[in-house]
Amino acid sequence: MLIGYARTSTLEQEAGLEAQIRDLRAVGCEKLFSEQTSSIGPRNALETAVEFTREGDTLVVTKLDRLARSVTHMGTIIAALAAKGVALRILNLGVDTATPTGKLILTVMGGIAEFEREMMLERQREGIAKAKAEGAYKGRKPTARAKSADVLALHGQGKSPTEIAKALGIGRASVYRIIEAQAA
Repeated sequence: MLIGYARTSTLEQEAGLEAQIRDLRAVGCEKLFSEQTSSIGPRNALETAVEFTREGDTLVVTKLDRLARSVTHMGTIIAALAAKGVALRILNLGVDTATPTGKLILTVMGGIAEFEREMMLERQREGIAKAKAEGAYKGRKPTARAKSADVLALHGQGKSPTEIAKALGIGRASVYRIIEAQAA
């Protein structure tokens, strides 16, 4: 059985998730698991997909970066699948771990992908440090604090922190911080 797994990092990437699901269905995946979570967040659908697989199945993803965070993480996933007698197929690479060549290519590609990600993060850190030194980088504007008066007004009307957060489009924790700061 072909089992598909699709993931995007954010809710704004709905089209990307739909495209992955479309591609997975096109290759004949009978069961699909999908989620919208960052690469560092919990991957409940991935865990469920791996648990669902049985000997002889193939887990299918559209791209390597939709599956694994790093070479180590990829190795862990492949080992879990191999222990169950399950192969992994990555569509955009044409890689299938049911073959020795597929296993080798996947390991090499995973190493390159992890290297590129590390280089990108290093460039990002350097750019932020340079911008900070030039006074051009100040971080994001605190949106909740700008709404302090509104938070306190709604709180004074007897609204719950959850209702206030929803009405103003801010986090509940921010509402609590504003109320506690005003009480102090």
